[in-house]
Amino acid sequence: MGLYLNSRKPCALYQSEAAGPYFVDKSSLITKLIPLVEQGKQYVCITRPRRFGKTVMANMIGAFFGKGESSSQIFNRLEIARCKAYGRHINQHDVIYISFNEMPRDCNTYQQYIDRIQNRLMKDLRAAYPDSEIDEGEAVWDVLEEIYEKGDGAKYIFVLDEWDFIFHRDFVTEADKMSYISFLSNLLKDKPYVSLAYMTGILPIAKYSSGSELNMFIEFTMAKSPAFSDYFGFTEEEVDELFHRYEMNCTCPSVTRAGLQEWYNGYHTASGERVYNPRSVVNALHFNHLESYWTSSGPYDEIFYYIEKNVADVRDDLARMVAGQAVDAKVQEYAATSMSLQTKDEIFSAMVVYGFLSYNDGKVNIPNRELMDKFEDMLLKEPSLGYVYRLAKESERMLRATLAGDTSTMLEILEFVHNTEVPLLNYNNETDLTAVVNLIYLSARDTYRVEREDKAGIGYVDFIFYPRRKNETGIILELKVDSTPQEAIRQIKDKKYTLRFQGKIGEEPEYSGKVLGVGIAYDKKLKKHSCQVEVIT
Repeated sequence: MGLYLNSRKPCALYQSEAAGPYFVDKSSLITKLIPLVEQGKQYVCITRPRRFGKTVMANMIGAFFGKGESSSQIFNRLEIARCKAYGRHINQHDVIYISFNEMPRDCNTYQQYIDRIQNRLMKDLRAAYPDSEIDEGEAVWDVLEEIYEKGDGAKYIFVLDEWDFIFHRDFVTEADKMSYISFLSNLLKDKPYVSLAYMTGILPIAKYSSGSELNMFIEFTMAKSPAFSDYFGFTEEEVDELFHRYEMNCTCPSVTRAGLQEWYNGYHTASGERVYNPRSVVNALHFNHLESYWTSSGPYDEIFYYIEKNVADVRDDLARMVAGQAVDAKVQEYAATSMSLQTKDEIFSAMVVYGFLSYNDGKVNIPNRELMDKFEDMLLKEPSLGYVYRLAKESERMLRATLAGDTSTMLEILEFVHNTEVPLLNYNNETDLTAVVNLIYLSARDTYRVEREDKAGIGYVDFIFYPRRKNETGIILELKVDSTPQEAIRQIKDKKYTLRFQGKIGEEPEYSGKVLGVGIAYDKKLKKHSCQVEVIT
């Protein structure tokens, strides 16, 4: 057992994960890898955003195959135990497990970083093969090949987690990056001692390995490759099961199933399946609270990092996305490796790779409330975003005016919006007016769950604002173009939209406060807004 070779670390970490109350069994992933191991010399690279379970899966693979620690007590109860090849492979392989996100103390050069990795692996090889003549200064790949040739043909499964970590360090130069790619190529490519190389990261390898250095890897990305999609992120069925456990275990549950969907759903696999951010779902259930668990660890985890050098290009599409619309984008994941993002598509590509946007069917959008909160924070803090910033600032005043029935202030804000240069708002139809409403009620999302086109009564209502506290005021908002706000209020009453607040028959109403009907209309000929607020219940 060594630091990298047959380390006990992955087993210990996965055992801790599997013992948790909200553990999800993804061990069937191993059934996809066993045939690759048996074929030999196979290379898999999985790229996903942070917080999508890459390290958990890497630990699982190391714990299952590696000889470092017996792991049958973990896997005997998991799905993989049903596999016919289970007994032939569990703890039967030499595994070299390297977490590339670990650095030496006081590291400020690439050479310090890579020397630590090579020295640790060489130390393991000397301990594991004491009869081998390993000269000081030999390359680690030469030593591994020598052991293979002079011994019994020793083969290894390489599990390499966060392969691209070093690319995010300030001290790493372009020459260092090329040197690092060369290190990986020399270690892995065309080596007889490689049984399987399983590598994870955020960034695809295509850009950095533009030549042949790492072309042996098959890349499986979130946006482009359906294979392996089920193993990263939580599906609807998995979240259903976790929520059931939560209800059984929690003495005073405050998280709802609808809340989990609102906060953490919205990502898409390449096959179009919607998935949840797994880390955030587990934290919400564990801590019994819905909130943003998206923690920042550097500039790559900050939304504004991606747009600050090209605000003008992305500002209008950003407004559309904050307004709830999806935006056309050509996502090329390799563009995320560029540190000088030049075009809108490059910026959106980077934001998809890092998990800030979801990509599906040629469009990008803000996936859920957890990320919407991050975008809202940026909008309220960045004057460089122009009209989007000003609209976000006005949203708090708009909500206060609505709750107070202050139609004069509401009209003032609506006219401000209309007179602001907002390219996406042509006011030709209710869709454009809907986008305006999303922006000018942006701050309402802090205290309301805002839903569009919700089935209510005997029809569909444009917006329902569900208060997050039971006795607060609910809002039903109906939009009209070339009509009147009075007609909008009449529609709210005639179609009994308020029934949506009463819940199912026989159940106690979920909301007990009053409900405001809000009608907002726009006259295209006069280019004027009108509005009315009325208590419905």
